[in-house]
Amino acid sequence: MNIDMIRAAAIRLEGHARRTPLLSSPFLDEIAGKPVFVKAECLQHTGSFKFRGGWSALSGLPEDQRKNGVIAFSSGNHAQGVAYAAALHGVSSVIIMPSDAPRLKIENTRALGAEVVLYDRATEDRDEIGATLAKQRGLTLIKPYDEPLVIAGQGTTGLEIAAQAADLGVQDADVLVCCGGGGLTSGIALALAAEAPSFKVRPCEPEGFDDVTRSLASGKIERNEKLTGSLCDAIITPQPGDMTFPIMAAHCGSGIVVTEEEALKAMAHAFQRLKIVVEPGGAVGLAAALFHAEKTNASTLIAVTTGGNVDVSVFQKALAYLD
Repeated sequence: MNIDMIRAAAIRLEGHARRTPLLSSPFLDEIAGKPVFVKAECLQHTGSFKFRGGWSALSGLPEDQRKNGVIAFSSGNHAQGVAYAAALHGVSSVIIMPSDAPRLKIENTRALGAEVVLYDRATEDRDEIGATLAKQRGLTLIKPYDEPLVIAGQGTTGLEIAAQAADLGVQDADVLVCCGGGGLTSGIALALAAEAPSFKVRPCEPEGFDDVTRSLASGKIERNEKLTGSLCDAIITPQPGDMTFPIMAAHCGSGIVVTEEEALKAMAHAFQRLKIVVEPGGAVGLAAALFHAEKTNASTLIAVTTGGNVDVSVFQKALAYLD
């Protein structure tokens, strides 16, 4: 994995992915006690940065391999990103999703033309299911984070952050990234190491599912005890990726852990002050900026809001904090 792969992905994504805005509000600055900018990837196609990785992976496959179709496993955002990218390429997709994923994400993935296969994430192994189906049907497996073409696509977010921050005159920043398996975090870290080396990426995770934070602290891959039980479903993974962890260990600062309540409050603030809809997992970086700014070192914070696919009931729960 290197910066050249990210730059190549940016060329393939040109005209297909949205260049999402870098937003700000004095009200958020006041809460954090320092300037906060929000990279609104919740406004990306399918509501998530995952479209970047999906398009990068599909467009990077040889045509004869791509036409046989692809398969992916995801709690929802990677599912939609790959399904939409596959549809735009005119190829079939099979998506393996946990049965407890938000209904909106399952329905959206089907609506994008994918065949959805549900599994129990507490008792079944999605990797095993994916490998079996891929072999049976001759499909190409697009992993959600431990895949170079996917990491390269996600890393284009970092290229945009570097360019947008430079336009704003930001020279020093901690970049707070919601982190599951580490595809987005490692991709952004690689991009910023090349384009904005004074910036430091900080992985952000929900309480009880802080495998990346613990792994960075111990210097080895740590595993979560639980795989379910958080509103931040989009960024719950068993452990950091074998490919992403060394990148994060080399380029990221220490992780920041937030509570579910803080994530919900961040969702409410994002809606009220920035007029954007963010899901709990996608709001973890903003929650870290707003409620844990004392754990950051830079004069400016850039939080990546990574997903906007949220069930109405959960969004209502978040908005209740505005009352």
